[in-house]
Amino acid sequence: MDNRDLGRKGYQRFEKRADEYINDGEKAAELLDSARKKAGRKRSSLEKIWDKVQLLFSLLDDWIKGRYKVIPTKSIIMIIVAVVYFVFPLDILPDFIVGLGFIDDVAVLGFVIGQINKDLEEYRVWKEANGGLKNRG
Repeated sequence: MDNRDLGRKGYQRFEKRADEYINDGEKAAELLDSARKKAGRKRSSLEKIWDKVQLLFSLLDDWIKGRYKVIPTKSIIMIIVAVVYFVFPLDILPDFIVGLGFIDDVAVLGFVIGQINKDLEEYRVWKEANGGLKNRG
C-alpha cells in the first residue's frame, strides 16, 4: 500500500464522518463553532492562511443556514471533511504531539483551500454583494 492509498483511506474515513454533518444543520453548526474556537487558539499557526480559513468558515456558516447554496456538493464535502479533520484531535498526527500535531491540520486546511479556491472567491464576491464580510480578525 503506497502513500496515495493511505491518503485515500484516511480521506474516506473522514468523509464518512462528514456525512453526519451534511444533513444535520445543528450538528454542523456545533462543529463550526468548535473549529472557530480552535482556530482562535491556534491563530499564530494559521497566520499565513488565516483570511482564507475565516472565509471558509463563513462560507460553511452561510451554507448551514441556507443563505448560500451555489457551491458544488463536492466542495462542501471537502470543506466539512477538512473541518472535521481540523476539530478532532485523533487524526494522522494527534494534536498532543507537541510541535507536530497541528501541522497536519494546517496542511489539510491549506490543501482544501487550494482545491476550492475558485468556489471561495465566488463566495467572497457573493458575500460582499450581500452584506459584506464581518470583521474576521
